[in-house]
Amino acid sequence: MREWSYAFRFQISRSIAVTAPLVQNSGDVLSKKTTPSRSWLVKKRSSLVRSPMDLSARSSKPILVPMTQQKIDFIEELEWRGLLHQCTDEDGLRKYLADPERAPRKVYAGFDPTADSLTIGNLVPIMLLAHVKRAGHVPVVLMGGGTGLIGDPSGKSAERSLITDQTVEANVHAQQPIFEIVLGCVEGPKHCVVNNVDWLGGLGYIEVLRNIGKHFSVNMMMQKESVKERLHNREQGISYTEFSYMILQAYDFWKLFYDDQVAVQVGGSDQYGNIIAGIDLIRRISFDLIKSVPMLAAEAQAAAAAGQIELAASLAKQAAMYAASPEPESFGLTAPLVTKSDGSKFGKTETGAIWLTRERTSPYAYYQFWLNASDDDVIKFLKIFTLLTKDEVDELERGHVDNPGAREAHKKLAQCATAIIHGKKEAEQAENASKALFSGDIVSLPKALLEDVFANIPSSDHSKADLENQSVDLVELLVETKLAQSKRQAREFLANGSVSINGSKITPETKLALEHLLHDEIIAIRRGKKAWHLTRWN
Repeated sequence: MREWSYAFRFQISRSIAVTAPLVQNSGDVLSKKTTPSRSWLVKKRSSLVRSPMDLSARSSKPILVPMTQQKIDFIEELEWRGLLHQCTDEDGLRKYLADPERAPRKVYAGFDPTADSLTIGNLVPIMLLAHVKRAGHVPVVLMGGGTGLIGDPSGKSAERSLITDQTVEANVHAQQPIFEIVLGCVEGPKHCVVNNVDWLGGLGYIEVLRNIGKHFSVNMMMQKESVKERLHNREQGISYTEFSYMILQAYDFWKLFYDDQVAVQVGGSDQYGNIIAGIDLIRRISFDLIKSVPMLAAEAQAAAAAGQIELAASLAKQAAMYAASPEPESFGLTAPLVTKSDGSKFGKTETGAIWLTRERTSPYAYYQFWLNASDDDVIKFLKIFTLLTKDEVDELERGHVDNPGAREAHKKLAQCATAIIHGKKEAEQAENASKALFSGDIVSLPKALLEDVFANIPSSDHSKADLENQSVDLVELLVETKLAQSKRQAREFLANGSVSINGSKITPETKLALEHLLHDEIIAIRRGKKAWHLTRWN
């Protein structure tokens, strides 16, 4: 097919040559009368074409995590990390990425702004883009400012609630720093951020049906797993809006391919069907354009013969542009769905989802999430969610097998994963806070970090006046805070030194006073090694 394409282009280039010189005098406006079915493509393309410099113009943040400058092999890296699940043409993709004459290649992943942050599950495709950059290629982040107005039915058992244009736009801006931080900590070509509302927002309903929808089979679309499940659920079903999502995502792939030669899309395994739909659309439209060149060349010659110089030049320019369209060679790759060894959902805790911004999940809570990974999951998470080398992970795995109680792998996972999202300084602070909580030495912690540390620990409010006159009964306070089940048990805990205030052990004779307050408000009581209660005095 590719040899045919080259031969065919050689033939059509000869027919274009008759009128090609007229391009010098032509304008950018195409005749709507002679090319109604193709004008939509050209008018959109003229406003979206960007040079490679423009495409990667967004600056990266300073390097936060030390990285090796040695380029990696993208496919091999994903394989040993367990991040390669499906690929449309693995051998072809290897050759495509390895071609030194056309490097760097551009690889994209899409993210819909359904919230003002991203969850830890979204970190997997971001890490894929990080490895793209480490391999010396250009990561392209596609923000779904257009598709976010529709909603992806993948993985959803019910219809999404539509969100407003203003909310989607705000979410796009809120999410964007995440990509700047993660991709900015990796050495390699500068990444690019684009927003599909720039091209989807200008499409008309008729042109979508006429020029894009005709390439999609409803039978094929109904075979998609997320669509099939919803169709069989009579209570929920699926709306035409969400049913059409696949068409929009496929069109995204086509536009990036046609305008900027982005020929590889990566994502989670739930996106494989949409990725294949995009590859198929690229193939269909590309060959439609190539096949239309002889007709356009003939129309240009006829217009020139009739003295319509401007129209002839415009048609010749359009024919030349179609003939120069990139080869319809595109690829898709997905990572597997991340699961936990115990079968529970990854990225969820008792308090809710783990998010990638501090406003939603504090650096300390983020650190604790990784520190508390199970022994069965820690090595897998090191491979997926850190940028440690294979030798480093292998060494940690050997240490974990020999001495799991040391939890060195867990500590390294928490350190590296937190540094990628929140920076090295925040990771160190979270680590120090974790050590302080374990040892009980919390006096030196800043108030904000202290609040984070005790965010999920029981708390209660009390009157500061009781501290001023030292009238607090410790026995009653232990019972009130449920650190003891009875006054007798409370006296036993005090007598045997099981109770501490702000990390310091107390005796039955200890009187709570104002000097015990941390930050003029807080007293943390611990019974034993793990039972904490935070008291606030106002």
